[in-house]
Amino acid sequence: MNEEMLRDGWGRPVNNLRISLTQRCNFSCFFCHREGEGEGHGEATLEELEMVASIASRLGIRSFKLTGGEPLMRGDILELVERLSRYGEEVSMTTNGSLLADRALELREGGLSRVNISLHSIRRSVFQRITGRDALADVEEGVEAAVEAGLNPVKLNMVVMEGINADEIPEMIEYSKSQGSILQLIEFQPIQEGATHWDRFYYDLKPVEEMLERNSVRIVERQLQRRRQYHLRGGGVVEVVRPMHNSEFCRYCTRMRVTSDGRLKPCLMRSDNLVDFASLIRAGADEKRLMEAFKEAVMRREPYWRD
Repeated sequence: MNEEMLRDGWGRPVNNLRISLTQRCNFSCFFCHREGEGEGHGEATLEELEMVASIASRLGIRSFKLTGGEPLMRGDILELVERLSRYGEEVSMTTNGSLLADRALELREGGLSRVNISLHSIRRSVFQRITGRDALADVEEGVEAAVEAGLNPVKLNMVVMEGINADEIPEMIEYSKSQGSILQLIEFQPIQEGATHWDRFYYDLKPVEEMLERNSVRIVERQLQRRRQYHLRGGGVVEVVRPMHNSEFCRYCTRMRVTSDGRLKPCLMRSDNLVDFASLIRAGADEKRLMEAFKEAVMRREPYWRD
């Protein structure tokens, strides 16, 4: 096994891979950034995704995050988890949670380590406004099933928006605390559909982070993007994802991406520096050529936000 540490031209290590499985979704969130993807060209196959994981593993990457769209729309999701778990120390997933209740246990047994569940509101009318679906109860069942199945830590992803759900942060903290989960507050970003709504709904999380700091008994700084987790007095854990104009966020990014059609994507915010990968597999490229392509994608990484 090759244990070399991948580093980009800025000296940043790359140790985790975010794999988009599909652009299909049963929700229609008006701000969805679709992992920074434009129009896709089909979906990478089970075998192609396994090859991506195999090459990444040989280059020292041990952590895989499955995303979408909605990953549970893939009919082969369980087999994907089982296969990818052979190559990494952790396979996790970001899901909207609406299809999770009946699958959480089998996914855990198949090798899934933990989940992030997108839950932007626990007010039924607000949830429906955001997602286009009256499915809050389904997502709440998914949260409970994930916790019960041991997909921990379960993180609840809340994109915070001015005039929509920003005033709901205290409620979400209490809800996440009651579920034994971590609340992850995410800054609204001007990507894909979100770009047309950014001026109207952007909400600065810096004051929220300052409030959390005042009310915490312990603050843990994660390696990835120097995100902070706030362990609150009286219980509850909140993590803040604040990338906008944040050079430190980019300086400590350790992530590579794979698009749903099997291209390597160095940065969420850019679509002009992708590297074909699935097409190389289809053309019969050998392992050496695939590793070269992966390394090329890593060297195309640049901090989007800089001082």
